[in-house]
Amino acid sequence: MMSRTVIRGGLVVTAAEETPADVLIEDGKVAALAAPGSEWAQGWTADRTIDATGKYVIPGGVDGHTHMEMPFGGTFASDTFETGTRAAAWGGTTTIVDFAIQSVGHALREGLDAWHLKARGNCAIDYGFHMILSDVNESSLKEMDLLVGEGVSSFKLFMAYPGVFYSDDGKILRAMQRAADNGGLIMMHAENGIAIDVLVEQALAEGRTDPRYHGEVRKALLESEATHRAIQLARVAGAPLYVVHVSAEEAVGELIRARDLGLPVFGETCPQYLFLSTDNLAEPDFGGAKYVCSTPLRPVEHQAALWRGLRTNDLQVVSTDHCPFCFTGQKELGRGDFSKIPNGMPGVEHRMDLLHQAVVDGHISRRRWIEIACATPARMFGLYPRKGTIAPGADADIVVYDPLARQTLSAETHHMNVDYSAYEGKQITGQVETVLSRGVPVINRREYTGRAGHGQFLTRDTCQYLS
Repeated sequence: MMSRTVIRGGLVVTAAEETPADVLIEDGKVAALAAPGSEWAQGWTADRTIDATGKYVIPGGVDGHTHMEMPFGGTFASDTFETGTRAAAWGGTTTIVDFAIQSVGHALREGLDAWHLKARGNCAIDYGFHMILSDVNESSLKEMDLLVGEGVSSFKLFMAYPGVFYSDDGKILRAMQRAADNGGLIMMHAENGIAIDVLVEQALAEGRTDPRYHGEVRKALLESEATHRAIQLARVAGAPLYVVHVSAEEAVGELIRARDLGLPVFGETCPQYLFLSTDNLAEPDFGGAKYVCSTPLRPVEHQAALWRGLRTNDLQVVSTDHCPFCFTGQKELGRGDFSKIPNGMPGVEHRMDLLHQAVVDGHISRRRWIEIACATPARMFGLYPRKGTIAPGADADIVVYDPLARQTLSAETHHMNVDYSAYEGKQITGQVETVLSRGVPVINRREYTGRAGHGQFLTRDTCQYLS
């Protein structure tokens, strides 16, 4: 039986345009758009009609950077694929791309299979995987080709975390050369981890153990230095580069210079860098531990450069780097030693809303909101136009969004499996009302109607900015 849904009376906002339109959905796909009240639209019959009068009708968000169930520092991220994707849906995100992890001494395939096992049958929304390369060698380089063929077309490397995920410049160059040949996209955590470890050791020896020192030792210059080095290695390899969680003005400057040369270099930032700062890391009574993530929060002055980069397209994507750890029992592992605080923050539920607040505040336009949160991440990771837009043939991942609703962010009301909110008490304008994933209501008028197992694994094409 063919199922049909009609969304009537809303303002359809995509990266390309905003126009009043009715939307017809058939069997999980967008079938047509038509002017409201037009003879054609009035002739549509449907099993379900959604009234979007006074609301925005937008593509479901694409969060290209999440870490569900990630092992880190002797513990695990507190959101499972089930709780994390449910929370994402509550916030209007209908696709995540998570990170499968290769362990040192093990094959990429082993790590990918382990993550398939975690996610399969548990996700409320569709999902894909990037692959973290922790051990670059002849065998894993060959495996990269196989993974690209299977729709895992992006690979993350770390210049940080020596002894855990760290790769030296030679290994990074080899992986970049392989990506240049197979069409994969190299994602880079750009911080000089070798130098940071020296500063961590010195800080702890001097008794500087509070969470705020996490931000002080992970210096902005060590982010920009690593960003510069990653760009030059990518130039040598002839490979594209995507720098994750850019937080510092100096690192943005490196991206601007590379892009001014016409290089295929891309940058992502996250809501925490746009809305939070080192003031949060300095909160008393170990409260700053809630905000420990890497790259770290920066002094508030850096925010202007990040917003400017988003407006000028020197930064193209806002993802969350969602990697939550509860304050009680997890963040507390670092009492007396900031280097033992698990690195990561919750955010997958609030990205779309916070970026709508940025529209309200005048930082970005409505279309740019959709571009950086939906369309560009879909293109960057080989999912467009199936995801990231509302157009005939696209998956019916659609959000009815109330731009006038008021809400207060709080741990008491969020759906992420974590015992604090990074934005506790923040009042914002705009709220998700209804969410469809492939035409199926996951959130229906602020009620959860989804289920674990609805989400499907997405095989992705290569980055669509390179062809």
